[in-house]
Formats: sequence, structure tokens, C-alpha cells
Amino acid sequence: MQDSIFTKIIKGEIPAAKVYEDDDVVAFLDIMPETPGHTLVVPKVQVDKFYDLNDKDYTNLFNVVKKLATHMEQVLGQRTLVKIIGTDVPHAHVHLIPFNPNYDKNRELTQAKPEELAAMAEKLKL
Repeated sequence: MQDSIFTKIIKGEIPAAKVYEDDDVVAFLDIMPETPGHTLVVPKVQVDKFYDLNDKDYTNLFNVVKKLATHMEQVLGQRTLVKIIGTDVPHAHVHLIPFNPNYDKNRELTQAKPEELAAMAEKLKL
């Protein structure tokens, strides 16, 4: 299987604004965020769908999702949406998106500036 963009981030071949990393999971800010703080939580093992993960990796992934979502709500003061889409990158991942009730769901996504990502990553880092 060819390395996904997430595997390249995990290997350090592509830079990312990381907010969490352990032996099994990495979390970093999405460069095309739906809202500021939009975070991707990714298992280090590359499988296409989250339900393809073995039980250990699945549990580790969702333990980190819970920990980060709770942390994001405390830091940002907003509810955190959890989304699993599964079509954009062939590597299991979970989106954590700070919820802003005034957010325009139909707006065009734009790439975040590196300095914005760095500042947000510093806020959200666990």
C-alpha cells in the first residue's frame, strides 16, 4: 500500500502542527479547517477505515479522541464535534471540530496560515 499523506506526516516527511502524539496515535491541525482548531486524530498504523483497526488500535484511537475533545472544549470554550467521514484520505482518522453555532457550513474552505496553525497548536497541545 502506498503511504497516505497522514503516514508521510507520521514519518516526518511532511510538516504538521501536532497537538498530541504517543506510540500509537498522532493528532494535528487540519490545514483546511472547518473552524479554527479543527484537529485530525490518526492512528499510526495505516488502514483505510477506522473499523479495519484491530481492537487495541481502535481503543487507543478513541481514547485519544475523548481526551482531546475534552481538552479542546476546556481550552476553547466550545463544544467539539466528532466526525468520521472516511472518504477524503485512505487512512483511518477522526475529525475534532470546535463548534461555532454561527459557522457558515456552506463557506469555501481556505488553507490556514502556518502562523495561525502554530499558535492554535500551542494552545491545544497536550
